[in-house]
Amino acid sequence: MSGEISPTGKGSGSSPELRASHADRDRVVEVLRIAAGDGLLTAEELDERLEAALSARTLSELAVLTADLPPVSAAAGATVAEVKDVVRIEQVHSGPIERVGRWVVPRRLELALTYCGVTLDFTQAVITHDTLRIDLAMEGKTLTLVTRPGIEVDTDGLQLVHSSVKYRRSPADSGTPVLLRVELVGRKAHGRVVVRPPRRTFGQWLLRRPASLSGA
Repeated sequence: MSGEISPTGKGSGSSPELRASHADRDRVVEVLRIAAGDGLLTAEELDERLEAALSARTLSELAVLTADLPPVSAAAGATVAEVKDVVRIEQVHSGPIERVGRWVVPRRLELALTYCGVTLDFTQAVITHDTLRIDLAMEGKTLTLVTRPGIEVDTDGLQLVHSSVKYRRSPADSGTPVLLRVELVGRKAHGRVVVRPPRRTFGQWLLRRPASLSGA
């Protein structure tokens, strides 16, 4: 179909007995993680398929793991290719820094900030690996991480100086497979670190429904 590629990144004419490369395995792992985040796979199914994907030797072994899942669009494949290893942001007394919508999560994020608020919203972020390390050197203002089910945040590596951490988990997090582990390390002084799920809309608040990821 036009505009779509197979999870292995190979065309339809590829031999199924060809050996799978690291890139082939990575593409299948990404399809599986997206499927789990969309509720198409249970935690047990995700674990089983990830293990099989990482140990697969041929393209035919990988194809079986995604045969019952939606194909990956070519646009999504291009986005995955844009992943950066390290992104560094340095600001002093500037306006707020935001990463919202469909932004690509790097493998490491370095934040060197003085009195600049930061919001990292993961509800629609493109996640292509299982760990994000945030190296923090931040003074003043608030660092806000907006999570979704499947995203865990580890703040044990933070040094807090006249600062505090507020971590609010959503009930929907229970039993959800971990798609991304965010490791916060470094120093936060004179401000707060807030980790929270998306806020409810007024209608959701009236109906006492959990916040929708699509509406975040």
